[in-house]
Amino acid sequence: MLLIHAILILTNITPMGDRGHARLLREFENSGQQFTRESMTTKDGHALTVVFLSHASLGFIWDDKVIYVDPLTEYADYSALPTADLVLVTHEHYDHLDKKALDDVSGPATLVVGSAGVAREYPKAKRMSPGDRMPAGEGITVEAVPAYNVLEHQLQFHPRERGDNGYILNLASTRIYVPGDTEPIPEMEGFTDIDIMFLPVNQPYTMTIEQAARAARTIGAPIFYPYHTGDTDIGKLKEMLADTPSISVRIYPME
Repeated sequence: MLLIHAILILTNITPMGDRGHARLLREFENSGQQFTRESMTTKDGHALTVVFLSHASLGFIWDDKVIYVDPLTEYADYSALPTADLVLVTHEHYDHLDKKALDDVSGPATLVVGSAGVAREYPKAKRMSPGDRMPAGEGITVEAVPAYNVLEHQLQFHPRERGDNGYILNLASTRIYVPGDTEPIPEMEGFTDIDIMFLPVNQPYTMTIEQAARAARTIGAPIFYPYHTGDTDIGKLKEMLADTPSISVRIYPME
């Protein structure tokens, strides 16, 4: 299980790690765009920075690698940001799949991974289905996991049979769960040794606050970032999980 032994918050702190990590941070800064980020050094000595772009769009700088999740041009000019080593796209909805952003962030060696629907819409993407596992660069492995709605009045948004993806991103021994659009699902019981979890909290499409608190307890990762939050009063999550001190709820602007 990951133990973070140094947490460095926000914009102007360079984490421990090699020069490549520091250089990539400068590239983000020199793009002229301002993004909230959190940097840390993991127990196994890797520099990791999470960049909170907005909504469901995330960036990860891991040592000298750059990973984006669901990049959208609405939230960033990706042509001015570092080229991706890996891009994960959860499903084909307009607020998750943006072909221009994918083109802007891609170079000759970029691996774009997506669900079946994403691969149909963006043929450059390598298709993954829930249950698939794929090496994605030195020290990096991607697991595709299910993402779907369960409440009767929400089933039309993300039906299970469509095969949308969430992802467990393995960065050496660090495991990060990025779920895409989902509600709490039985499969979460099997998501073991997760170190960092994101959960979407946005009605009527994903989780209620109560569902998110339940899912967080099920997964049990020590770091929890709510995202895809819409107009949810997300501060209530800290109240609901106050009785679970093993989970640190960290809130950044992710409407």
